[in-house]
Amino acid sequence: MPLGTQERAGGINFALLSRHATRVRLELFAHVEDAKPVRVIDLDPARHRTGDVWHVWVAGIEPGQLYAYRVDGPFEPDKGHRFNFHRLLLDPFAAAISQLPAWDFALARGYDASAPEQDLVISRQDNGASMPKCVLVNEPFDWGADQPPRHPWSKTIIYETHVRGFTIHPTSGVRHPGTYRGLIEKIPYLKGLGVTAVELMPVQEFNEASVTRVNPRTGQRLKNYWGYDPVVFCAPKASYSSAGGSGQQKLEFKEMVRAFHQADIEVILDVVFNHTAEGDELGPTLCFRGIDNAIFYTLADDKRHYKDYTGTGNTINANHPVVRDHILSALRYWMIEMHVDGFRFDLASVLGRDRTGKLLADAPLLERIAEDPILRDIKIIAEAWDAAGAYQVGSFSERRWAEWNGRYRDDVRRYWRGDDGMLGAFASRICGSADIYARSGKGPQGSINFVTCHDGFTLNDLVSYCAKHNQANGENNHDGTDANFSQNCGAEGATSDAGIEILRKRQIKNFLLTLLISRGVPMLLGGDEVRRTQSGNNNAYCQDNETSWLDWSYLEQHQDIYGFVRGMIAFRCAHPVLSKEQFYTDAEIQWFSAQGSEPDWFNKQQKSFACLIQEVGQAALLLMFNAGVTDADFCVPPPPKGSRWHLVVDTSRPARQDFVVTGAWTLMDRSKPYHLQERSSAIALAARDSSSTPS
Repeated sequence: MPLGTQERAGGINFALLSRHATRVRLELFAHVEDAKPVRVIDLDPARHRTGDVWHVWVAGIEPGQLYAYRVDGPFEPDKGHRFNFHRLLLDPFAAAISQLPAWDFALARGYDASAPEQDLVISRQDNGASMPKCVLVNEPFDWGADQPPRHPWSKTIIYETHVRGFTIHPTSGVRHPGTYRGLIEKIPYLKGLGVTAVELMPVQEFNEASVTRVNPRTGQRLKNYWGYDPVVFCAPKASYSSAGGSGQQKLEFKEMVRAFHQADIEVILDVVFNHTAEGDELGPTLCFRGIDNAIFYTLADDKRHYKDYTGTGNTINANHPVVRDHILSALRYWMIEMHVDGFRFDLASVLGRDRTGKLLADAPLLERIAEDPILRDIKIIAEAWDAAGAYQVGSFSERRWAEWNGRYRDDVRRYWRGDDGMLGAFASRICGSADIYARSGKGPQGSINFVTCHDGFTLNDLVSYCAKHNQANGENNHDGTDANFSQNCGAEGATSDAGIEILRKRQIKNFLLTLLISRGVPMLLGGDEVRRTQSGNNNAYCQDNETSWLDWSYLEQHQDIYGFVRGMIAFRCAHPVLSKEQFYTDAEIQWFSAQGSEPDWFNKQQKSFACLIQEVGQAALLLMFNAGVTDADFCVPPPPKGSRWHLVVDTSRPARQDFVVTGAWTLMDRSKPYHLQERSSAIALAARDSSSTPS
């Protein structure tokens, strides 16, 4: 122990776990494309096996050494075993995987695809030349005085982005586009925006060439752009390194984390432990399948097939004790060795299923993650659902787990679309979703609030398209959700109509204002602050092109939206009452209809209301919302004694008038109602007046 590799006594100890293997071979290679190793080490079961762990100490191994395994045992798919000694296998705990741009998964299939029985017939064709190799990386790294920022949830603002897509566009202006170093170059931008954490889409090594379809419009082959198909758990993506894929990716990833920490920004990884890239019984044999298929995967009753709770063909057997240990070790590695600050778990409900697929009330793995003494101070976020019908938003595992609040996304979208009967749900969402989280003992910090994320429309497209336009994905527009709750404001897609454009900008600002005044933890999709568009594609997982990349020319085009986001983030930070880790009490918040009476929560046609937020020692806030298609006149309640209402935000107003910076607030005239235009929102602040004049 530990599994993987460890420098010890002038050599390297290699350790691999396989219970059902009969033979294990370690192979050392000189070059990535080599079919034949330069050295072969057959592990003697009598000397090199302790329990289920196969291990060998090898002297004279230098950093950068390429290695891989071959594992033999029964090839009996109907009993759950798929060992094939002709398949080169990756170390599950490899710290780096060499780059292989044209990695062909078809050559890694462990069965004879030409046989009528397909996966029941073993393939005896060697694939050593067509497999990447593991890279030994054990050079020291100078972290200096690096310390995790450890922002409390109440001060956390998450920015979700893609390492490559954030800077690969020619307009990014960075020296190292599409890489970890490219992200470093953009830290001043993120710091200026005001975010406190970046949530990076998958960086666990994956094969971008695994998608074999073509874009029907261009004929170009599509790619696995998002990367939700890991081949191993601990290796950072090699192609995201500007310096090469022979171990440099680990160093460059650490440099990126260190740089973010120096800027007081946390790094959260979107991790995938629910499935792997090996797919179903017709998929490739890359790692876990060839090491011990029956342990690592949840198998169907016939043992030949896989239970699929992920929509990818396989499901990791996450609550097998051995697999639990693998996942926990990987998490500790990313935290201890790579200094990351948190994890967002893709399809996390899968991790709560037992070996039969049943959802467990107290899933051991989820409890272990929450209670692990090493992981105690990191952020853990669940995507609290899976592809087999589980939906656990509000009830996911222990209190320590935060959750992507899918109901927040849907209810906020429906309110601003003008759907009937959304007043009460919208009010609950901006208050931290107590109706969802209070029963499980969680507070608002359990809710990761978002309007958009990588999976779905961008914010610009949410107000520009009524339906998805995914034809370029090559699946006849069948992929991606139809439950978008979107509205195109009068035209489908891009338009030169000035009136439609005004409404779209207003709705974008409404969504951003809502997100940043809501209790809970706000998450902004990268590029929404500059109106990034995917031209209506709501499932761009295979689009490694301008559909997904951030075009930095949008920053100049949409300075008004960018400035609005910056202002709203600063406003949230200046008013901690908006982000407390407790639900509002009746003494802290009061509700009003536009007429000044209590809102009629049961009137499905009601689309406007206001709330007054007051806390001792903080300035009172008046929030007004109008999702209706007609203007509304709001009776303005009296401000706290000794103060007067000042207008801070009105999303219906043009740029530079929609958000008023401190010191330039407009004094509101309480002698008349405040006129709020259709589909608009506004914020007033109670402050002692010394300089403002009535508008």
